[in-house]
Amino acid sequence: MRADQLRPLPIFDGLSDGQLAELAEGGTEIPIEPGVDLFREGEHADFWWVLIDGAIDLVRHVGREDTVVARMDVPGRWAGGFRAWDEHGVYLATGRGAAAGRVLRVPAEVLRERSNAWFPFGGHLIQGLYHTARSIESTARQRESLVTLGTLAAGLAHEINNPAAAATRAVDALQAACATLVSSLGRLAADELSAAQFTALEELRRELEPRAPDPDPLARADREQALSSWLARHGVSGTWAIAPPLAAAGADPAWCARAAAVLEGPALQPGLEWVAGTVSAATLLGEVKESTRRISELVAAVRSYSQLDRSSLQRVDLTDGLDSTLVMLGHKLGGVTVLREYGAGVPPIEAYAGELNRVWTNLIDNAVDAMDGSGTLRLATRAEGDSVVVEVGDTGPGMPPEVAGRAFEAFYTTKEVGKGTGLGLDIARRIVEERHGGAIAIDSRPGRTVLSVRLPIRPPATGRGPRPRS
Repeated sequence: MRADQLRPLPIFDGLSDGQLAELAEGGTEIPIEPGVDLFREGEHADFWWVLIDGAIDLVRHVGREDTVVARMDVPGRWAGGFRAWDEHGVYLATGRGAAAGRVLRVPAEVLRERSNAWFPFGGHLIQGLYHTARSIESTARQRESLVTLGTLAAGLAHEINNPAAAATRAVDALQAACATLVSSLGRLAADELSAAQFTALEELRRELEPRAPDPDPLARADREQALSSWLARHGVSGTWAIAPPLAAAGADPAWCARAAAVLEGPALQPGLEWVAGTVSAATLLGEVKESTRRISELVAAVRSYSQLDRSSLQRVDLTDGLDSTLVMLGHKLGGVTVLREYGAGVPPIEAYAGELNRVWTNLIDNAVDAMDGSGTLRLATRAEGDSVVVEVGDTGPGMPPEVAGRAFEAFYTTKEVGKGTGLGLDIARRIVEERHGGAIAIDSRPGRTVLSVRLPIRPPATGRGPRPRS
């Protein structure tokens, strides 16, 4: 391409003939063919494209469709070249031929050299602008991630603390129960309890079963009081330690009378202590089992949430991610009613499960915040054609139209200072649209806000590209 062909373009006003010649020599004339891509969204912007004549559509992949977001049809308009100032620069859209013509393609390194030589001050300004903007965005995104991580860590610690504390208390009590068992057995042996008596006592013990605590404390207290009175009348001491486990297991004064008929004289006290100890040990073991099961469930939920045991792109069941996210945010759901409306026959999808869990975290956390901790959180899934739709709804006050219209903008937030960076929904949009080729939308009115996420069962090729840098 000759320098005189570039002279009419307004973008080159102020360049000398020699400078134009250098630029033309460093570039290449590329023909524009309708329907043919010149550069693609998300790829490194290694070239600077200047329109000579013809037209180029700038296309972005939104949801399941390619959408024309702009058209280059005025000579001198340009695109790309960002790596001249930013090594991570990528094309923001796909350049697709719309009308036959020509374009000047200049390598980014050539653009950088010419810019530094001709406009050193301007080049420094542009480079500084790129680095400052990227640094601000990177720092803000890191803060958003740390805030989210801190919230999840605090919630997980709260959720694990309860079963862990219960297990610790049960183990301490189990130690005392075992000591009582050993002591009572020694005293029974000292009292020369016969094998026939012990067998009969064991049969009576088997009639008792550890039970869940009676929800009626008054009824439980009445049963314990009746047993304590019977034990006191028959010379049994320490009724405060014997009566409660026996009453909880279903023993009554009639059962105690049968035990007294088997355990003659001094053997009654250690015999009943042994039975109470075995019942207590069984109950405490059940508590330990339930507590450790709960801890194991929480660990499994963390593994499912973080996807530590899975590679990046997997076939995933979206309900697993939603449920594990609810577990992670369980500490915030105290006064919230969770309504699950998972559709039947919703197929698994190919997705980056860990990234989608970050989307669910942002959406559910925002919904709970909007309801101020009280209301109904609705999670729904359904299949629609070759896509799956996930809805996260809340019964909060809703968003005004001007807020809903800007909700997905980076750094836009309605929360108080220190409570939000305005990046949650922007990150969610990027993950859904750019990583998975899906779409996310808001439908909000007073008392009902729904965020709908549409994800293809199999993401398009653009959804499998390099991970966007942030």
